[in-house]
Amino acid sequence: MEYGHDTFISPFTWRYGSEKMRSIFSEEHKRKLLRRVWVALARSEMKAGLVSKEQVEELEARKDDIDIDRASEIESEIHHDLMAEIRTYAEQCPKAGGMIHLGATSMDILDNADAIRFKEALALIESKLTELIDLLCEKALEYSQVPTMAFTHIQPAEITTIGYRLAQTVQDLNDDRKDLRHLEQTFRGKGFKGAVGTMASYAELLKGTGITPSELERSAMEELEIVPFTATTQIYTRKQDLRMMENLSNIACSLHKFSQDFRILQSPPIGEFSEPFGKKQVGSSAMPFKRNPINSEKIDSLARIVASFHSAAWENAASTVLERSLDDSANRRIFIPEAFLALDEMLDTEVKIVKAMSIHSAATNRLMDSYGIFSATERLLMEAGRRGADRQEMHEVIREASIASWAMVQEGKANPLKDKLMADDRILRYFDRKEIEELLDASSYIGEAASRTEIVCREAKA
Repeated sequence: MEYGHDTFISPFTWRYGSEKMRSIFSEEHKRKLLRRVWVALARSEMKAGLVSKEQVEELEARKDDIDIDRASEIESEIHHDLMAEIRTYAEQCPKAGGMIHLGATSMDILDNADAIRFKEALALIESKLTELIDLLCEKALEYSQVPTMAFTHIQPAEITTIGYRLAQTVQDLNDDRKDLRHLEQTFRGKGFKGAVGTMASYAELLKGTGITPSELERSAMEELEIVPFTATTQIYTRKQDLRMMENLSNIACSLHKFSQDFRILQSPPIGEFSEPFGKKQVGSSAMPFKRNPINSEKIDSLARIVASFHSAAWENAASTVLERSLDDSANRRIFIPEAFLALDEMLDTEVKIVKAMSIHSAATNRLMDSYGIFSATERLLMEAGRRGADRQEMHEVIREASIASWAMVQEGKANPLKDKLMADDRILRYFDRKEIEELLDASSYIGEAASRTEIVCREAKA
């Protein structure tokens, strides 16, 4: 089947996501994984004398000969996608066709194939997440001691450093990566347990062979390199999908936060960061001067989609009736691949941004000149208290001068706060003018920002 641009195709088919992630969730790869599961089952049943070596070899030889057209033709008649794939495979294997799927139910095959595929996708996400963390650490360490205005309530607050601001994202993403690795390491398949998870069909099949259903399952799952759940119904618990979506949603959340902040910092009134912008790139169809942060906006847009999928996974986990209902099947075909593809696109985009982002020192200096001294008044207040001044009196002195100076800054005039404080007799009782000037130098008022940036990045590297 081929689809062109004369019909609906998903943006994830051609616009968002890498070729590698698309390949993992391709129909061809899925069907090859199904056949891999059938081969593993047949090989384990061969050990019990139920399938011959010749039959297993035939299955092995034809396992990559996917014929989606033939399977679709059969499915249109029988309305069962897995049975259509079984019959297609059987037609290709005249000796072994009758032994395919022996003892199994559909979800023995589908859930194990999904477990393999999801682990592949998680590994790809982890590799890209690690690349992004490493790049952010490089930037954070480079700018760990460069002071800049911090903002609370989207208002200028105290001084931070550019590197320390980036370190917040490194820390969040590193925590996300720890959770991701734990999910990868503990992700399980259904195993081979039959229609309601009791292994009854396998127990009947294996009578007199000397092999138990658990031994059969262990052998097949070791070949697939997937650990099975101890207990299942017809499916592995959909709580596992929920945990997976929580993890992907958490990564998306961290990327959304960083991208949203990036967009604010790119706004010309702040102007500290900017995305890479191509020589021929168009920012706006109406306003030729625009340099919109379209990549960060795309990340935030896709992040909302990933976050919304969490509710579908929750509903699936909570609403599986008794041993199984099929109302999770259609939505899982949509939201799980799309969540991975969206996050894949987000990570690739963020890597490109961080690699080529610009940090504008002129904008940082302008912000520091306009607002930094307000932050440094806290240091003056602390030192005045240490020298015996009445803390409440000094607070009021600084507050009055700050309010008056803020009004001047809002009018576009030079900030007069330093001159006001250096001329106030109530302050001069405790300091000389040079001391006041040194204390009001905001560039050194960064506390442990630099050292903590280094600690965060060292932890991430470890």
